[in-house]
Amino acid sequence: MSLAEAPVVMVMTHDDIRRALTRIAHEIIEKNRGAEELVLVGIQRKGAPLGTRLQELIQQFEGVEVPVGTLDITLYRDDVLARPHEVRSTRIPVDVTDKTVVLVDEVFFTGRTVRAALGAVIDLGRPAAVQLAVLVDRGHRELPIRPDYVGKNLPTSRREHVTVHLREIDGEDAVYIKKAAGTDGEGQAG
Repeated sequence: MSLAEAPVVMVMTHDDIRRALTRIAHEIIEKNRGAEELVLVGIQRKGAPLGTRLQELIQQFEGVEVPVGTLDITLYRDDVLARPHEVRSTRIPVDVTDKTVVLVDEVFFTGRTVRAALGAVIDLGRPAAVQLAVLVDRGHRELPIRPDYVGKNLPTSRREHVTVHLREIDGEDAVYIKKAAGTDGEGQAG
């Protein structure tokens, strides 16, 4: 069986994602004792719609419209010269200085994307704090970075591939794991 023929398993449905984001929104509010000094920043590409969803949930729960922006980390990546990357836009509607910035991404893996995002945010100002919210934490950290808010911990092997589908981009909400070919899916846990 080739990798192209490896089984694909849905591990989060639309309802699972909705519940996870609702919980994350409540946890953000609780940890920060409200939402007044928050700025949500979605890491391009799929962190952006998740940031907008969290903004809507926080507004629903707290009655506060938290500023939300998008962040392109392409030029901050440590592999920027190793392979081609599409450059996207950064749009953050407020100064991040003295604010609590909550970075939002769909999958946490090695920590390298978040390291790049931290560099990009610091170039925009000096936040009071930076927190990290992710829909899926699949383990395998290579850097001493850990999410503050996690929708689902999903132990994977390095040979498995996690794909997040979001309705704004892919037309559906779901999380899939593509199992590594030739294994029983019992890879190392992260």
